[in-house]
Amino acid sequence: MNLFYHIGKYTLLMGSMFSVPEKGSVYWNRTLNEIIQLGIKSLGLVIIMSFFMGSVLVIQTATAIDSPLIPRYTVGFTLKQSMILEFSSTIISLILAGKIGSNIASELGTMRVSEQIDALDIMGVNSAGYLIAPKIIGAMIIFPLIVVFSMTFGFVGGAFVAETTNLVTLEDYLFGIRSFSEGNEFMLFYTLFKSIVFAFIITSISSYFGYHAKGGALEVGRASTDAVVYSSIFILFFNVLITQLLLI
Repeated sequence: MNLFYHIGKYTLLMGSMFSVPEKGSVYWNRTLNEIIQLGIKSLGLVIIMSFFMGSVLVIQTATAIDSPLIPRYTVGFTLKQSMILEFSSTIISLILAGKIGSNIASELGTMRVSEQIDALDIMGVNSAGYLIAPKIIGAMIIFPLIVVFSMTFGFVGGAFVAETTNLVTLEDYLFGIRSFSEGNEFMLFYTLFKSIVFAFIITSISSYFGYHAKGGALEVGRASTDAVVYSSIFILFFNVLITQLLLI
């Protein structure tokens, strides 16, 4: 019953964002700010992690291939599939759930316990729409770009290993990246679509826990933890669901 209570409360919160919409200029300015706060400021972390993950995947794949019957370009092909299908969308989203989700929940939770949200409601401002909607819209806009950066620097990390070691030649690596390109457009759509869904999950669930936080600093910290945990669970659940619907 507690689960259905939270589902209903979450649904009502999402619906209340559009019950009394603010002016378009208000959403525009706040959405641009959220794109910077939630997306642009996370690019550094995404680039570093993707670069090293691409490097590690090349090393692991190259050292695991011990049969002369397996072509060396398999290393590049394996990296391409791993980055596009899973790492750049799902794994990066799980990482950002910890960074962005906890930040959103703690921000809104602090505003709730310090009665800033109540003050907005008293002034006639739709607090849910003013505070939450720009976060959701901004994240859904910037997450696909983050995924593209992740894939790009994953490939760069793999190329760095190919260039600086003798595990695989750069020519074989690049040939593997380019090989079997049929269907790449659909795979790109698949991973970008997942990133948009995951952006909504992270921001909406984190906002829910922060917006409804009660008590003091301890409860705000608990709300941040719950936001990360539940965002991660639903990311994994919808990852399976979307994969079943689009790839099978």
